[in-house]
Amino acid sequence: MELVSFRTPGLGDQSYLFTHEGKAILVDPQRDIDRFLDAAAQRDVDVRFVLETHLHNDYVSGGPQAARRTGAELVLPAGAAPTYRHTPAFHLEDIKADNLTLRPVHTPGHTPEHTSYLVLIDGEPVAVFSGGSLLVASAGRPDLLGPDRARTLARLQHGSLHRLAGLPRAVALYPTHGEGSFCATTTGAGRRTSTIGDEVDDNPLLGIADPEDFADRLLADPMPIPTFYQYLGPANIRGGKPMPTIAVPEVTAAELPTAAELPADDATRLVDDATQLVDVRPRHVQAGGLVPGSVGITLTDDFGSWAGWLLPYGAPIVLVAEPEQDVTEAVVQLARIGVDAVRAVYRPASADHLGPGYELLDLAAFQQRLAGPDAQLLDVRMPTERAKVSWPGAVERFLADLVTDGIPAELDPRHPVLVACGSGRRAAIAASLLVRAGYRAAVLDGAGVADLTTD
Repeated sequence: MELVSFRTPGLGDQSYLFTHEGKAILVDPQRDIDRFLDAAAQRDVDVRFVLETHLHNDYVSGGPQAARRTGAELVLPAGAAPTYRHTPAFHLEDIKADNLTLRPVHTPGHTPEHTSYLVLIDGEPVAVFSGGSLLVASAGRPDLLGPDRARTLARLQHGSLHRLAGLPRAVALYPTHGEGSFCATTTGAGRRTSTIGDEVDDNPLLGIADPEDFADRLLADPMPIPTFYQYLGPANIRGGKPMPTIAVPEVTAAELPTAAELPADDATRLVDDATQLVDVRPRHVQAGGLVPGSVGITLTDDFGSWAGWLLPYGAPIVLVAEPEQDVTEAVVQLARIGVDAVRAVYRPASADHLGPGYELLDLAAFQQRLAGPDAQLLDVRMPTERAKVSWPGAVERFLADLVTDGIPAELDPRHPVLVACGSGRRAAIAASLLVRAGYRAAVLDGAGVADLTTD
């Protein structure tokens, strides 16, 4: 028996390949299925089942494509009712393959149809794939389908967690959502897998006996919901398309959407154009100058999530990259969330094609600027972060709200805006949005958030 886990850090998710005696179970695969099928081929195992625990909100499932490629049996919760052929998983109705048994356990709460899968070998339970139900030191969010259903789903989640907690203590727990996922209610414990016994002993949510108290706890401090989530549930009902081609052509400044030249004195020329310019260069490079109208989202693990959250979903994209920067990862991350519209990559040859950038400041320099006349601080952290460390006098606006609600009216465009978050990542993205709107911006770069004072 072997478990191969596939971590997708930017989404905070894991997919799994469970193997036993030449057979394999693929659980909650994302759209880029080659990495899973290559692992199966390397182990010379036959993928017999592809399991989906629920209709995912945070990525396009690769389940239908993986089943088609391998000939595996595609299993989804009975209540999911997608448009494509599959085996419906009914509560406690076993699905067998020789000495390997899958026992569906209906665990609603994260979604109404959510189903976990208990794996039995020779009749003995060994593992449970819990998807977005019982997580390591946490649980799946019940509010992703809207506030009207959140409390009902939260109460259902309470029952689901306790149902799973009744399994034998030695059963391994393999959740799909985890650390860094916007589908989890808390940040977790820094571990990706667990056992039922460890969760019974240590998961604080299992210590809440009353379903109403449990719902109060889960819904007390709601986190933002990425805007692209609304598109992925319906996409997974229909069945995701195969991955798009990863290769994208390169263009010159003359081939960009609006004109051959991008003068630095016209920072709004591309703002209203349908094509989105997304700068994936490191932020110290972006600081030296941005293509006018672009949004700066440095290519890291969570690039796709921020791009899907901040850009008009499905709009055509031109990536702005360094001369030798590989943009393959950017295309893959976007494809995972159903964005297949990367048209080209543009690599600025010189500063002649760039407009203003933003400043990067360490804590000491940033603090000094705050003490100056006309200083204005923009805090782009989430409310839960601000509750732990506050900066009195700051204009508070979560990063994504700069797109949905616009630049705060309290900010004076005549003076630079000092922007801070937890690390500089979100502050740099916010700075590019400010620059695009005609502001000047300076970013608190790196650690030191806890030491920042506004007195």
